[in-house]
Amino acid sequence: MKKLVAYITTGFPSLEFTVDAALALGEAGVDTLELGMPFSDPVADGPVIEAANLKALQNGFKLDHLFEASAKIAPHIDTLWMGYFNPFYHRGMDKFIAEANKAGVNGFIIPDLPFEEAKPYKPQIEAAGLNLIDFIAPTDSKARIEQIVTDAKKFIYLVAYAGITGAGKSEDLQPIITDIKSFTKTPVYVGFGVDQNTAKEKAKGVDGVIVGSAFVKVLLDESLSDTQKITNISAIAKEIKEKINE
Repeated sequence: MKKLVAYITTGFPSLEFTVDAALALGEAGVDTLELGMPFSDPVADGPVIEAANLKALQNGFKLDHLFEASAKIAPHIDTLWMGYFNPFYHRGMDKFIAEANKAGVNGFIIPDLPFEEAKPYKPQIEAAGLNLIDFIAPTDSKARIEQIVTDAKKFIYLVAYAGITGAGKSEDLQPIITDIKSFTKTPVYVGFGVDQNTAKEKAKGVDGVIVGSAFVKVLLDESLSDTQKITNISAIAKEIKEKINE
């Protein structure tokens, strides 16, 4: 059974909504939840997730809200925090590790922390029983892929194309998937540009998909009530989970 990872932006449109949406996604078949930490300069994210980040910050999001929501979510669904390195650096990795363990969160996804710069932090994170997810890009050489994936834990985040999330580009990933799987048995999940229309194709040869913008687009739709938003994202999750496992 191929896995589905879903990203939502914490605190948008509200913290209560985040908890309700997360639990609903779990019931709809989502295996792992990426709780996004709103940040003013989300460099790897496209305009959809960037807009949700900014709205959450305008609504008064604070990191303590992430910790508060996670304590209600993580006992019910495998949860990771997805955020940029600036908050980890300023608040301190020790603080994030302690709060993650307290809430039951299982690790971190930090897209602007390259493999080399993660080395001082990864042993500390793993010693606490948490995971730091490794990224592979289509531009990585075979030698670099081997270096990155040898000690990868939980899953490997394969970026579907060079660019930002939600751009919907397409690249032939089969050669790089073959390279990754020649060096590790850690599951490979593909992200960037995955939605209801692309999921089946993107899932070929990998163990799961990571979906963000397709969900966040619904959250940004002000014509929908909160209940309608949750109904819609649940339907999207079910559809994608079915398609990747056909």
